[in-house]
Amino acid sequence: MLFDQSLQDEEIIRKIEQGDERVLEYLYKKHYRMIARLVTSNNGTEEEAKDIFQDGLIVFWQKVASKQLVLTSKISTYLYSVCQNLWHKELIKKSRWVHEEKEEIDPQDPDQKERIEIIEKCIDKLGESCKQILTYYYFEELSMEVIAEKMGLANADVAKTKKYKCKKELDELVKSIYNAHDVLD
Repeated sequence: MLFDQSLQDEEIIRKIEQGDERVLEYLYKKHYRMIARLVTSNNGTEEEAKDIFQDGLIVFWQKVASKQLVLTSKISTYLYSVCQNLWHKELIKKSRWVHEEKEEIDPQDPDQKERIEIIEKCIDKLGESCKQILTYYYFEELSMEVIAEKMGLANADVAKTKKYKCKKELDELVKSIYNAHDVLD
């Protein structure tokens, strides 16, 4: 373990405010199983549990680092609540996918062709590593473990965090250049 003893919630928050990323590994070891049980007992897989917990840790870290978090419960309760909400949203998305027919991509359809061109132009404006990770993940459908290996990243969690940041950057780029109506309709 990175820390000799169990950390109090106040110490964890202080370490995050100081930018001590070792506390992420501590939180992962301490709370991951709780979130894995939540996800796997609610129609999820171990891989989905890892993704949800990673996203929950990112939310927690960003709230603490930006001093926007007013903690009214234990950190474990807060993380559980965030991950529960994230998993609920994911289940809703999965439900929609099951009930919708998969949209066929017709390169002759001018609307779909335009959407594809917009996304490709925005991806081209990203840095090389973002272009690579998004291509590996969305187009080649590689796992985070394989992406981490191909890109020389420490592990799948680092790759997931990088993919999350790159996807967010892409979303913001698309929104800043194009009207959401142009892309989403």
